[in-house]
Amino acid sequence: MKYVLIIHEVAAYPDWKRVFDDAAPARKAAGEISYQLLRRDSAENVVVHLSRWTSLDAARAFFESSELVELRRRAGVIAPEFRYLEQVEARLL
Repeated sequence: MKYVLIIHEVAAYPDWKRVFDDAAPARKAAGEISYQLLRRDSAENVVVHLSRWTSLDAARAFFESSELVELRRRAGVIAPEFRYLEQVEARLL
């Protein structure tokens, strides 16, 4: 499995979430399979986006595109941190 982990602060979560939701068709077309959103319990404007992708190359191309740079600006994203990951192991305990 291929994953992308993004941690970023946003100016206002509701505004960011609106832009995020509107971008769902573009993310799916680019190869995003699923996602989870998490927030820090002590900082509601720090968002963690963990998503599963068809390929890391597709994810990089999408997230590094000029269109996404503009979307992040409109969404109020502050200093995103990207990690491109490959699953090594998963278990239920």
